[in-house]
Amino acid sequence: MTSSHFIYIPMVAIGGMILGFLIGARAVRDAMNLEKRREEERAEARRAREERKKKRQAQKDAAEGSSN
Repeated sequence: MTSSHFIYIPMVAIGGMILGFLIGARAVRDAMNLEKRREEERAEARRAREERKKKRQAQKDAAEGSSN
């Protein structure tokens, strides 16, 4: 083993760790953005569901009021 291996191998290892850190950070950032988007979609679906529920209840109340 030549003396250049004492420099080359640690540099490749450090380069791999840096590259892995960068790629991992990007993956985490993408996962967080996806989770945020899903939560916003769930909140919108909840709001729409509540509005439909209120509308049906109002129609039901109006139908009961007119039949009395």
